[in-house]
Amino acid sequence: MTIRLLLADDQELIRTALSALLDLEDDFEVVAAVGRGDEVVDAVLEHRPDVALLDIEMPGVDGLAAAAVLAEKAPDCRVVILTTFGRAGYLRRAMAAGAVGFVVKDARAEALADAVRRVMGGERVVDPALAAATLAAGESPLTPREVDVLNAARSGATVAEIAGNLYLSEGTVRNYLSAAIAKTGTHNRMEALRAADERGWL
Repeated sequence: MTIRLLLADDQELIRTALSALLDLEDDFEVVAAVGRGDEVVDAVLEHRPDVALLDIEMPGVDGLAAAAVLAEKAPDCRVVILTTFGRAGYLRRAMAAGAVGFVVKDARAEALADAVRRVMGGERVVDPALAAATLAAGESPLTPREVDVLNAARSGATVAEIAGNLYLSEGTVRNYLSAAIAKTGTHNRMEALRAADERGWL
């Protein structure tokens, strides 16, 4: 049985190298390769790969958002996140988006090939150390409103702008930001945002 693969990575050199590497496997065929997250779904629907290997940080939409759309529009395509960033937060968000595998780019080529075959066999494949770190990070202590306020602060918006966007008073926004900063053990809203992102709380 030949396993049909789609690659999505915004770095052409990595995309080309991965394609060549995977094509060396007798049971793999790379049927499509794209460089933008917003090209993933159309390419999957056109080429019908068995497995999509998605980078996280890509132009258009990121790999996690693309994975969530694939779970809805192409549920037979198994998604493996292939990323430079082995962060607990990314793993948690990847699993929530429907990915069945999470492999970091510094893994050996044999480990990636093995991951592809295992997800085709119905397994979930995650680096054990990263899985342990994700469990250690725990569930999010942030309330839905604290999440909303942190996400609204992502663009560098002022308290007044966040309040206007979320239909809250400025005092309420300050309270939510203070609570989020305290819960993340950080010193300001941008540090809180970064910490919450890395732990998969947003």
